[in-house]
Amino acid sequence: MEIIPNKLILQAFGLEPEGLNVQRFGSGHINNTFLLEKKKDGSKYVLQKINVNVFKEPGVIAANQRMAADYLAAHHPGYLFITPIPTTNGEELFVMNNEYWRMIPFIAGSVTVDQADNPKQAYEAAKQFGRLASYLSGIDLKPFKASIPNFHNLTLRYSAFQEAIRNAREDRKAAAEEMIEAFLRYSDIAVTYEQLKTNPEFRDHLMHHDTKINNVLLNKDTYEGICVCDLDTLMPGKIISDLGDMVRTYVCPVSEEEPDVSQIVIREEYFEALMQGYLEEIGGTLSKVEKEQLFFAGKFMIYMQGIRFLTDYLNGDVYYPIKYARHNFDRAHNQLVLLQRLIEKQDILQAIIDKCLHVSEQV
Repeated sequence: MEIIPNKLILQAFGLEPEGLNVQRFGSGHINNTFLLEKKKDGSKYVLQKINVNVFKEPGVIAANQRMAADYLAAHHPGYLFITPIPTTNGEELFVMNNEYWRMIPFIAGSVTVDQADNPKQAYEAAKQFGRLASYLSGIDLKPFKASIPNFHNLTLRYSAFQEAIRNAREDRKAAAEEMIEAFLRYSDIAVTYEQLKTNPEFRDHLMHHDTKINNVLLNKDTYEGICVCDLDTLMPGKIISDLGDMVRTYVCPVSEEEPDVSQIVIREEYFEALMQGYLEEIGGTLSKVEKEQLFFAGKFMIYMQGIRFLTDYLNGDVYYPIKYARHNFDRAHNQLVLLQRLIEKQDILQAIIDKCLHVSEQV
């Protein structure tokens, strides 16, 4: 059966359902997303229902995007920044039955990939995230709010991990004992984060906060970067959030869903590609302290995601959807091994960072 959003939603954006082809769209798991195509001329739009269980205040998303869009239009008018198409009443969100809907342009000739299959893709994606952060580096952050409060607050995540250890069922705690101890041995990562948070040179920037490669649109023929998409988590944060998530998701050939940890390796050429692309764009805006913590970014994000999976396993799988009993356990183990592999190559990877920094400073 064809899925068609309520007629009133479509009409709010000036569209009539009988003139549209509608289908599910994308690989995201948070929002409900549809591709709309006009039968008459083939023009396309993307319609999304925002997940209010994740984003408690959808208005914050709209406000953050509007402020960023206005700043970019004034300072970088040629930059492609995807902004919502207003309703017929000029609103950026249409609200009906406590559901929040928005429509955004479909970028013709674009494609997304769910995993980096070659270093060029990693380079192009990182370059787009770096460009967005660089272009927004002069914006006043005071009016911006967090669309997900404490999203990358490792202090909070570590505290929740410790609480889960105290309160876990004995069978789960026993099953995860070795992994709990392993993650606790890396608690210096949480300590370093806490120290950095209070350093005035470790500044807030307007960060994307979800830099998986499928959040960049690539040219479908050349795979060159076009622009960043999925801007729901655009909010103030630290450089290690965006860079760290790229390291976490680009450098390993398998995702966090892979239970066979023998497949987890650090691909140095992908690490170099993403560092090169990112630092070419944003390197000139970074403080000395931020440059010193570029390797830490990967450790930070991998560690945080690992303890989040393990916390959920200990709590009885209440947050992340699971497909089998040990799913969160396996995800946590995957991230632990990825963290260990990254640290094993620290000297090699730091040398790559130093080289990329040097090149970016010459540009």
